[in-house]
Amino acid sequence: ELYEKASQEVTGPLSTAHQWVNMSDVSVELNATHTVKTCKPALGYSFAAGTIDGVGAFNFTQGSVEGDPFWDGIRDQLLGEPSNETKACHEPKPILFSTGEMTRPHPWHPDIVDVQIAAIGSLAIIAVPGELTTMSGRRLREAVKREFDSHGTPAMDVVIAGLCNVYTHYITTYEEYQVQRYEAASTIYGPHTLSAYIQLYRGLARAIATNTVQDLPRGPEPPLFNIGNLTLVPSLIVDRAPVNKTFGDVLQEVRQQYRTGEVAEVTFVGANPRNSAENANEHNFLTVERYDNTSDRWHVVQNDVSWDTRFYWTKGFLGLSNVNIKWYIPQGTEPGVYRIRYFGHNRKKPFNSPAVFVPFEGMSSTFEITNL
Repeated sequence: ELYEKASQEVTGPLSTAHQWVNMSDVSVELNATHTVKTCKPALGYSFAAGTIDGVGAFNFTQGSVEGDPFWDGIRDQLLGEPSNETKACHEPKPILFSTGEMTRPHPWHPDIVDVQIAAIGSLAIIAVPGELTTMSGRRLREAVKREFDSHGTPAMDVVIAGLCNVYTHYITTYEEYQVQRYEAASTIYGPHTLSAYIQLYRGLARAIATNTVQDLPRGPEPPLFNIGNLTLVPSLIVDRAPVNKTFGDVLQEVRQQYRTGEVAEVTFVGANPRNSAENANEHNFLTVERYDNTSDRWHVVQNDVSWDTRFYWTKGFLGLSNVNIKWYIPQGTEPGVYRIRYFGHNRKKPFNSPAVFVPFEGMSSTFEITNL
């Protein structure tokens, strides 16, 4: 509908301008007499307070411009006290986590980030590595538009695309920063973060408008961290089935008959789904199949990516688990005979041998769907 109602066709050249920038050390010229700087990353107290629709825990509240001796003490003991320089730079934000000074096992926040503009004819897309408040977005968009206008490229439609290339939390206006609600406490490069981004994106727009993108310095590229061995996901353990049961056996059977709008449900002896994810390129965890009398064959009508199916894995003790599959039978389902199948892999660890993953299947009893 939007496409059919569009009134302007985008035509013209394609260009892009990209730079790396150390956002923890940007000098910003506010006017002819005042220059300010961005800060090393830090999160404030109101970050822990959360938002109105997602409240945090403990006694943290939005709008906090003073710290708390109790939480400051815990922070200093466990994570380290923020430097006086960082505290002063972020005022009036009381710092809860001085992430720019926390480097183990790797830096907690990036210093070097991307700034980028892609221009498609009269459309300029500002790729921003963060979440802008409404007023921040307006100011950035208008500043970029004015820059294009002043360098011979008028009537540009400027669109902001947030969360591009890297994530740096929120970007508030200087005024919003003083109030220190959740978004301001999450503006990690200090009160002049927006001004720094406006200055940087104006430079990119100028380069595109004057066809001097090739003269832009690349900037300091970010370090590459090897995090291949760093994981918080627990290791896989050997899967086990209950006594006198095997993987794929039915624990709770389907009913014999259903109508559209009802839920067909079956529970199997299961195994960790990660086993399958790590040992199969293309794998369905479940299928819903209908019997065709004409061909005397079963045909898949739904699988694990279907909107109407649900797959629940419940972890038990010592490798025991089960899988519950539900099919929310949609209106319009053709009457007939159906069944539900489950596919998995169980992990075995023979003595003095590498672990192996054994595929298995489970199948419900047949059931009928009627219109009665």
